[in-house]
Amino acid sequence: MWQLFKRERMWTARPLKDRYEVVIIGGGVHGLATAYYLGKLGVRDVAVCEKGYIGSGASGRNTAIIRSNYRTPEGVVFYDESVRLYEELAAELGYNVLFSQQGHLTLAHTDSAVNGLRVRAEVNQLMGVESRLIWPPEIKRLVPAIDVSSRPRYPILAALYHAPGGIIRHDAVVWGYARGADRMGISIHPFTEVIGIGTSNGQVTSVQTTRGTIRAGTVVNATAGFCSTVAKLVGLKLPIVTHPLQAFVTEPLSPFLDKVIVSANLHVYVSQTDRGELVIGSEIDPYSSYSYKSTLPFLEATAAHTLELFPCLRQVRVLRQWTGICDMTPDYSPIMGEVPGLKGFILDVGWGTYGFKAGPVSGKRIAELIVTGNTPDVLKPFSITRFWEGRLAGEKAAAAVSH
Repeated sequence: MWQLFKRERMWTARPLKDRYEVVIIGGGVHGLATAYYLGKLGVRDVAVCEKGYIGSGASGRNTAIIRSNYRTPEGVVFYDESVRLYEELAAELGYNVLFSQQGHLTLAHTDSAVNGLRVRAEVNQLMGVESRLIWPPEIKRLVPAIDVSSRPRYPILAALYHAPGGIIRHDAVVWGYARGADRMGISIHPFTEVIGIGTSNGQVTSVQTTRGTIRAGTVVNATAGFCSTVAKLVGLKLPIVTHPLQAFVTEPLSPFLDKVIVSANLHVYVSQTDRGELVIGSEIDPYSSYSYKSTLPFLEATAAHTLELFPCLRQVRVLRQWTGICDMTPDYSPIMGEVPGLKGFILDVGWGTYGFKAGPVSGKRIAELIVTGNTPDVLKPFSITRFWEGRLAGEKAAAAVSH
């Protein structure tokens, strides 16, 4: 009878081979999604190498907000495809990822902020994304606990309402992709740090890990905050600076907030989980660092801004605080695709604070690039060549408060 209750392993502990067709560096949502979609396309001689446990990097240190109401046409198309993939992901993986499309509100507290949201709404609508500008009476109906009076220092003037936006269980997404990739025979190797990458005549040939050397013809860099250090292993200097990003959660409360609230003016965002905790975050820290240490100034400032929106939370206790690290590009858009002059080295980096939103579409399209050798149209605007070709994909207007 005990066998009826025996737990199935999420993924198999396979031996590390000395050669794979594709090696993916990074065991987060991007690396695992790429592995999964490679398997779907028939490429299963794949290894995912992660220096810690699976999901220990940015995929386990984020606030898992999903949306597609970006500012640039290139960004809107890209993230909208990801939202559609997320909507079907539980059925695709046969694993509940707890995606709650509860709606996403970006608040405006100044006239210039209102104008910015109006432009975003029009771009979204032209690209077929559900997004519209709403005013304090409707904001109050959607979020009864929020203060829309004239009392705060920065009263709420309007909001961009994006109904398809919401939150997801980030660890479930990671585990689901890992489980799906493993069932296709793809090898997942936690605690396997890549410490070197071999090249010859402009071609990637191998990766050196703490467990031995692996020969490979294709290597994918999907390492988020550490992507610059990995790129240096092939002599590539990325236009990326890594910053800490902090967040905290409160004690569980009775359900009262079924929308994601973001304020770029106050640099704060708030959502409530299915367990009742409030997840609260802010902008990246204004300095470059690889530190995972949390700070009191962040907690004080972010809590104060949250109380400007929700005075009812003044007696609520903070349970825990954490920090992740983010790979920020100059134009707040990712770097994806091949590197000119270095065959077989694929980039999926520069995601800053919004990489989790793009996990499915990035994995699917990077896998397509590897299998076909052709760059999908949706990835072309995010090539590394844009920085010297003068065609930046400026997304700061939709990413200035991280989520």
